[in-house]
Amino acid sequence: MENFTLYFLLFIAYSFLGWLMEVICKLFELKKFVNRGFLIGPICPIYGYGVLGILFLIGNDTNDFLAVFLKSILICSILEYLTSYFMEKLFHARWWDYSKRKFNINGRICLETMIPFGILGTIIVYIINPYFCKLINMIPFIIRIILTIIILIIYLIDTVVSLDVMNKVKHEIKHQKSDNTELVRNNVLRWLEKNSWLYRHIKNAYPKFKIK
Repeated sequence: MENFTLYFLLFIAYSFLGWLMEVICKLFELKKFVNRGFLIGPICPIYGYGVLGILFLIGNDTNDFLAVFLKSILICSILEYLTSYFMEKLFHARWWDYSKRKFNINGRICLETMIPFGILGTIIVYIINPYFCKLINMIPFIIRIILTIIILIIYLIDTVVSLDVMNKVKHEIKHQKSDNTELVRNNVLRWLEKNSWLYRHIKNAYPKFKIK
C-alpha cells in the first residue's frame, strides 16, 4: 500500500505538471488559457504514465546519463504513438498530427517533441523525482492513504465523465452523412460549440483534430 500511494501521488503530480506545461505553451502561442487534454480536471495522464514508465524502466540504474536520456525518449515516444493510435481507433479522429513537421513517424510522433521529452525525463530522474519522493514520504502514512483515496475517486469520476463525452463525440462523427472529412469536421465543431462546456472543452483542447 505504501508503494501504491507513492507512485499514485507521483502519477498525479507529473500529470498535473504536464498539463501545466501544455497550458503555459498554449498561453504563449494563443494568448489565452486552454484546458489541455481530454479530462476535465487539470491533469494530462499521458505525462504521468510516461514518467512512471521511465522510472520503472530505469530503476536504480542512473549511472549512465546518455542511457537515461535515450530511455526517456523511447518510453515517451512509444506512449505518445500508442495513445494517438488508440484514440484515433476508438474515437474516429486524429487529435494531434505532426505530419507537417520534419522527422515524424506517421504524424503521431516527431523529433521536435522527442528531444524535449528526453531532456525532461532526464531532469525528472536526476533532480525532480528524488525531491518529490522525499516530499511525499514526509506525509504521515494515514494522511497519504486518505489523500490517495480522495484523489483516486475524483480521477475515476473525471475519467468516466470524460470518456462518456468522447463517446458522444464519436457517435456524432459517425452520424454525419457526408464523405467529405473537412465538412464532417466543421459540422462536429458546430455541434461541440452548441453543447455544454464539457463538449466545448474538447473543441478548445484539440482545435486541429482531423476526422478519420
